[in-house]
Amino acid sequence: MDAQHRPPQPPAGENARVTPMMEQFIEIKAANPDCLLFYRMGDFYELFFEDAEIASRALGIVLTKRGKHLGNDIPMCGVPVERSDEYLHRLIALGHRVAVCEQLEDPAEAKKRGGKSVVQRGVVRLVTPGTLTEDTLLDAKRNNYLLALASTRPSSDTEYRRFALAWIDISTGEFRVTECDNGSLSAEIARIDPGEIVVSDALYSDEDISPLLRQFEHVMPLTRDVFDGATAERRLSDYFSVATTESFGSLSRVELTAAAACVTYVERTQFGKRPPLSPPLRESAGASLAIDAATRANLELLRTLSGERRGSLFSAIDRTVTSAGSRLLAQHLAAPLTDPDAISHRLDAVEFFTSDPPIRSDIRDQLKAAPDLARALTRLVVGRGGPRDLAAIRDGLAASDALGSRLSKMPDMPADLARAANGLRQPSQSLLHDLSAALADELPAFKRDGGFIRSGYDTALDETRALRDQSRKVIAELQARYADETGLKALKIKHNNVLGYFVEVTAQHGEKLMAPPLNARFIHRQTLAGQVRFTTTELGELEAKIVSAADRVLGLELEIFERLTRDITSDGDNIKAAAEALATLDIASGLATLAVERDYTRPHIDRSLVFTIDGGRHPVVEQSISEPFIANDCDLSPPPHAGDGATGAGRIWLLTGPNMAGKSTFLRQNALIAILAQMGSFVPARQARIGVIDRLFSRVGAADDLARGRSTFMVEMVETAAILNQASERSLVILDEIGRGTATFDGLSIAWASVEHLHEVNRCRSLFATHFHELTALAAKMPRIHNATMRVKEWQGDVVFLHEVMAGAADRSYGIQVAKLAGLPASVIERAKVVLAELEADDRGKPALRGFEDLPLFQAVKQAQPPAQDDAPSAVIAALNALHPDEMSPRQAMDALYALKQTLADKTK
Repeated sequence: MDAQHRPPQPPAGENARVTPMMEQFIEIKAANPDCLLFYRMGDFYELFFEDAEIASRALGIVLTKRGKHLGNDIPMCGVPVERSDEYLHRLIALGHRVAVCEQLEDPAEAKKRGGKSVVQRGVVRLVTPGTLTEDTLLDAKRNNYLLALASTRPSSDTEYRRFALAWIDISTGEFRVTECDNGSLSAEIARIDPGEIVVSDALYSDEDISPLLRQFEHVMPLTRDVFDGATAERRLSDYFSVATTESFGSLSRVELTAAAACVTYVERTQFGKRPPLSPPLRESAGASLAIDAATRANLELLRTLSGERRGSLFSAIDRTVTSAGSRLLAQHLAAPLTDPDAISHRLDAVEFFTSDPPIRSDIRDQLKAAPDLARALTRLVVGRGGPRDLAAIRDGLAASDALGSRLSKMPDMPADLARAANGLRQPSQSLLHDLSAALADELPAFKRDGGFIRSGYDTALDETRALRDQSRKVIAELQARYADETGLKALKIKHNNVLGYFVEVTAQHGEKLMAPPLNARFIHRQTLAGQVRFTTTELGELEAKIVSAADRVLGLELEIFERLTRDITSDGDNIKAAAEALATLDIASGLATLAVERDYTRPHIDRSLVFTIDGGRHPVVEQSISEPFIANDCDLSPPPHAGDGATGAGRIWLLTGPNMAGKSTFLRQNALIAILAQMGSFVPARQARIGVIDRLFSRVGAADDLARGRSTFMVEMVETAAILNQASERSLVILDEIGRGTATFDGLSIAWASVEHLHEVNRCRSLFATHFHELTALAAKMPRIHNATMRVKEWQGDVVFLHEVMAGAADRSYGIQVAKLAGLPASVIERAKVVLAELEADDRGKPALRGFEDLPLFQAVKQAQPPAQDDAPSAVIAALNALHPDEMSPRQAMDALYALKQTLADKTK
């Protein structure tokens, strides 16, 4: 937060004009200038000065004022503590960071120091987008990552710059680290999809990296000490209480720097509390299929282009029944594997469940009872847990134990499921039994409410409860005695947080208690509109006993809560292992359910360059339509006759055909099938064999980027350049309508040259859809180019899209027919037909490529053009000119029409 947003500081010598409470606020705010300060005052978090103005606008709450500071009104607004999570969620979503300042002592203690003493307060937590733990602030089906980015500084212009990425999900304890180069940095960040990014001040202002960082939301520059490489290993070792980081594997210095920055930021935001993080797991470069941000957006893997989950590939394939399983599925989808053996292990697990429906159904039923173990564990460890989190651990361990017993009886389980079964049996059985014995059937949301420990669990607690409950019985007996003694049957003994226990009678009976002799015993406390309230010495003494017993009951319950939390924390690693095992079972059984439900088949994945899809379907589109989806084949494998040998290059399919015929659907479905296969899922096809793809590129659709001054065509060219500069033989490239955003000759030239580059330089498997029919001539001179088109039929002047892919090239685009289907006015359609006829006639007289005949690029096109027509009118036009419609009868007009038709048929022969 810049200086103008900070609360004004009192000038020297003017502290007397600042109230003690405002002085405390200003001091705490000065220590947290980049956060909105939630300042606890009783049952509210109050905000003052500029913080209040910002929060008032962001939250739509009333802005008031509280006193004056240096002669000016102090703006103020507040939110109830009970509803603070709701407001925090909205502020975090808007990019704000919040410092939560709590009362650190009972107000009664402050009063003992004097009437003007201020309750001690302090910030106990910084709430930032990447460090959330509460269920109400998190998406249960999505990880929330904090990403730290560090880099090497090249010592020379020729040295290649390296980057390290370390990311943590504080709510689950997941901790990973990897290294990449500048070319793949954007793709790696897009894969992780962090909720918050932390970088050093120097990197944030680096002119080479700053444009990339500013594309992402919630980027937080930090002081250089957080990214100090000299102290990184020590800080990381201290966090995990180990002597050396060698047990984490061979981490480079820059990876250690990024990992240490992550844990340092976590400690600073949690004020010393250490979430139960797993040791950093290093991901090898190239272990996952590289997919850049543009491709992820174009293919709508986790979200649609509008930002919604519904309609995405994730939504179409998610059949998980637990939150952890859904998060793991999203991870697999975001980072498909490139190791055929690892992919095969995942496919084995899915096949195990597809082949045994009773086991699959039984496992899924038991999984439904498993709460989110990992997130409950984190909340308990960092002190934000409640009784229901204890119950989540209990129920999760019970489900884990039952599933472990069930799987232990299954012979010949796949390796992934065998490891999961072993993880399910890791947590302590005694912990499960202790939690089951301790927790009551009905649990409050907050531990401060008490009543969450079962009767019979703790003798001291039971005795204290009996005293408290007996005292309540005594209150009832005292009320009956007072009613008899006074003759007032309506007399009641009630309680509230202000007066404590009191005697209440109606207004008409109040005078009797205030008159002798009863006034000597009943002491007047309060008069309301319809009631009068009293107390007695006897009632006051009894209240003290009741309050003492109630406080002791809550104190004993809180002691038991803390002990159970310590036991859970000490077994935290085993609990996390069980949580991971439950998620593994959920994703495997969920994908098996999907495969059976949608008739998916197991793909064959190897290290070749094969790409053969038999009867492929679009996994999202087929679920959104009511009629059967038209399946299509695709073969991008190296042709055996191409002369490239076993390590040859893949085919390029040039796909032509009209709009609305299904070209884009066909392009996307093959990319999505490849992703599903490499993430370890069965695929929507009759058969599929795919040689591992290292990078996937997709340029489908059109959009501008006006914020960065890029037109639609500029965005298209930037994305195409990234593809042509990075694609390898193992890549899969999906391109749609390259060059259509500019003039015809410019666009055709770009598309032509791009196809040649893909064929000769990148040598990758590719699908290239285009409306430039001239490109189909390239198949005659380039052996790995294959022409394909979308099959259509014309019927009574209309076009029928069959959505089938067939060999060959389209001869027309049917744009006017599509415009008619879209609802353009009939006059516009008819005029377009006339203009098209004139243009086509002119094109026959003036070849479209005239003037380009001498360019090598267009030699093949020149050879492919039909012979030029002479300039004389055709026989059909001559016959039309000879007709006089006004002088013809209907019969003569009909005969003339058939004659014209015969003339046209003879001419086309």
